[in-house]
Amino acid sequence: MRYLIPLILLSVSLFSCGASSSASENEPELQQQADPDDLSQQVIIRRTDYGVPHVNADNLEAAGFALGYLQMEDYGERVAELLLKARGEWAKYNDLSGIERSEAIDDDASSRLEYKRAVETWQDLEKDTRDFIQGFAKGVNRYIELNPDEFDDWVKSHYTAYDVHARNIVSPSSSSIRRFLSAFKRQQIRDNDDDEMALNHSSNEIFQLEDQTVWARLAARSEEPHPDVGSNVWAFAPERTTSGNAILMRNPHLSWDAGYYEAQVKVPGKFNFYGDFRIGQAVGIIGGFNEKLGWSTTNNSPDLDEVYSFDAEPNKPDHYILDGASVPLEKELVTVEYKFGEAIGTETREFWSTPYGPVILREDGKVYVMKSAGDGEFRTGEQFFKMMKAQNLDEWKEAMQMRARVSSNLTYADADGNIFYVWNASMPDRPHEAGGDTTAFHVTSSDEMWQKFTDWELLPQLENPEGGYLRNENDTYHFTNLNEVLRPEEFPSFYPEPQLRLRSQHSLELIHNDEKFSLEDVVELKHSERMLMADRVKANLITAVEQTEPEGEIAQALQLMREWDNTVARDSRGGALFKTWWNRYSSTADSQRVQSSPESVGYSATPEKLFTEPWLYDDPMKTPFGLADFERAAEAFEWAVEETKDRYGHWNLPWGEVHRAVIGDLDLAVGGCTGLLGCYRVIWYTDHEEDEQKLQVRGGDGWVFAVEFGETPKAYTILAYGQSNKEDSPHYNDQLHNFVNNVMTPVAFTDEDVEESVIREYRPGVK
Repeated sequence: MRYLIPLILLSVSLFSCGASSSASENEPELQQQADPDDLSQQVIIRRTDYGVPHVNADNLEAAGFALGYLQMEDYGERVAELLLKARGEWAKYNDLSGIERSEAIDDDASSRLEYKRAVETWQDLEKDTRDFIQGFAKGVNRYIELNPDEFDDWVKSHYTAYDVHARNIVSPSSSSIRRFLSAFKRQQIRDNDDDEMALNHSSNEIFQLEDQTVWARLAARSEEPHPDVGSNVWAFAPERTTSGNAILMRNPHLSWDAGYYEAQVKVPGKFNFYGDFRIGQAVGIIGGFNEKLGWSTTNNSPDLDEVYSFDAEPNKPDHYILDGASVPLEKELVTVEYKFGEAIGTETREFWSTPYGPVILREDGKVYVMKSAGDGEFRTGEQFFKMMKAQNLDEWKEAMQMRARVSSNLTYADADGNIFYVWNASMPDRPHEAGGDTTAFHVTSSDEMWQKFTDWELLPQLENPEGGYLRNENDTYHFTNLNEVLRPEEFPSFYPEPQLRLRSQHSLELIHNDEKFSLEDVVELKHSERMLMADRVKANLITAVEQTEPEGEIAQALQLMREWDNTVARDSRGGALFKTWWNRYSSTADSQRVQSSPESVGYSATPEKLFTEPWLYDDPMKTPFGLADFERAAEAFEWAVEETKDRYGHWNLPWGEVHRAVIGDLDLAVGGCTGLLGCYRVIWYTDHEEDEQKLQVRGGDGWVFAVEFGETPKAYTILAYGQSNKEDSPHYNDQLHNFVNNVMTPVAFTDEDVEESVIREYRPGVK
């Protein structure tokens, strides 16, 4: 087993006035290469418009050095924090108390197991990868050494390549563990004949389980992502473009603190890559392009985990029975230092495991184990490194077949005119139906558990399909191209059921045609602000309200609905009222659902309670449509008129009057809405920090690129929240005006283009 996951908390407090040992003491030494002064002379950074860095390095270690230095220059303390947490020393350097301290110790304990895995696997990485990662750590340290006044005392120049590598170690899914333990608790309640309590059971109540675990606590407090977390992607074959070159468009939408970092890194004989080098990671690239090809990930959420239960040995503590034998559980103690005042204390956590996965629960005479496809995987960064270096589709596929990236759709385009899609997943080849994170399979022999992945070649894939396009918006693979539908009967039963939500349908309405697009056309299409939900149900809404013979303000608001253009463009009026109405209509469809906030748009009620015709596999592009309950729709509209007036000041306001993009001193009107309402320009909002009658962007479109693969790549990008989170940086919010105006910036890719637009040139780490 590569590392052990927490089962039972064993707390021991030992206090001293001295510092405790570092997580990196007594570990194998990293290779010693060029010192920072030498590395500084082996690389040049040229920043172009909006502070985008272009790194020209003599070797990979110097390139990594520049990237680490750059991330500290632009994100500083955040990088240091991520690396310190990866080492498992956050509590050691930060004086916390109460539950905050206890949670930090839990986090550090589990991080130290991942760190241990990073140390164990370091030499198994290829030298190119090690050089780049080690350079990154040296660049981080160099910046701290030269700029100590920027940081609090806990920020020290003590980071190693192990810390950086630990950021790439894959561990079992917290959300999968949370869902299983929550389902287990609900079943316990049902077994005690209290179905109503089970129905209202919160996942946080897993703390009530006996033998509560550190991992259970970590899982319980991990947040479910916003429903729109994910990405949009398009790939067009030469037959679909005006230039005759393939085009790739990548449009992720995550929280605006997700840490995208736009950069170009060039090392002669190795690669020339333009992509999103995620903050705190040397090789955390999930999208970008080189001279010949590019790719993008989009979330696909395959079921990679399975919970198995074994009988506990009645007469031997901490043993389980498998294959007719009594087998001891593996145990490891991890001691974590924590700071309190000027002193240091320690607490110890106890971890239990089996060769099949970590123990997540021991209850009712059984041992429950999470067997996860990605558990312990350490080569994710190395796989991306190989993808960055690939020069054609065959080389890129070879990198993909490492299977180190255990999930995500991958969409690809290249200068040879190929486009390619794969629903990528290290999918367990199960000998049974999938448990879906709610069921534990009780086994008595090891061959009852899954042992290997399904073959990569058998994953859903499309290469150069009819119609010349590929697309994904986080729905299943089935309708990636409507000309070549991937039918569910062609794949195992434990693969996902077909799904095509409104955001995906909006995408297909834009590109499933015979039109040819220029790169600029693609950029314009990507910013579509139409709300597809309105196209599907607004006519019924108008009819429902008309049947009540409205008067006065309700009649005026209804006229606004008739005149609304069904978009969420900044100047469009009607979208704020419609969104408020839909939220009310959908939330009142299910008596068990509670409206949590004005931004809890979407629907969790059964589709039959919402639509005249729910979504149909046989009619995927025209369903759902219509309203199932005219009376409730009319009641919700009357409520929404008053609510919108109370919440925003009036129901007849331009979308951008209410919805704002706010960074620093900029507070700008912005268009876009949640994909659950059928927007392709995805943005979601939270309460405005200063004006209670407005909302501000919480997440959505982040680092977007569109690239055409001609003789040299031609591309446009936008990074909504800029290259730096430092308020005194000139690149803190300098892209926000472009973002709200749906403008993307031409990329400087060639040396000549970079020279023409350079605003600063320097060697990193020079005193």
